[in-house]
Amino acid sequence: MDFRGDLDALILGVLQQDALHGYEISRRINQSSQGDAIRVKESQLYPVLHRLEAEGRITADWIPQEGKPARKVYRLTDEGRRALAAKQANWARFTASVNALLFPTREVRNG
Repeated sequence: MDFRGDLDALILGVLQQDALHGYEISRRINQSSQGDAIRVKESQLYPVLHRLEAEGRITADWIPQEGKPARKVYRLTDEGRRALAAKQANWARFTASVNALLFPTREVRNG
């Protein structure tokens, strides 16, 4: 099971719609959780963001803010979109397999 703690997938998933700064990435991930199923601390987030940037899956730009320090904003690259698509496909296969075992008497749909 490769999905436990797959912070890469969560970050790429959050960034697929918007370019965001680190705090907003963690806030969106945490807000999406039902209960405490997913909790991401900024101390966990930034090493992964730096690695994804080094791997070419995301890029970062410093955005000036009036009266405040510049903010580093992350966005997906084409490589990041390909990595996300692969993670989405793997997740769909994984959940279909688990659903087939947990709910054998009902029709199971991917996703």
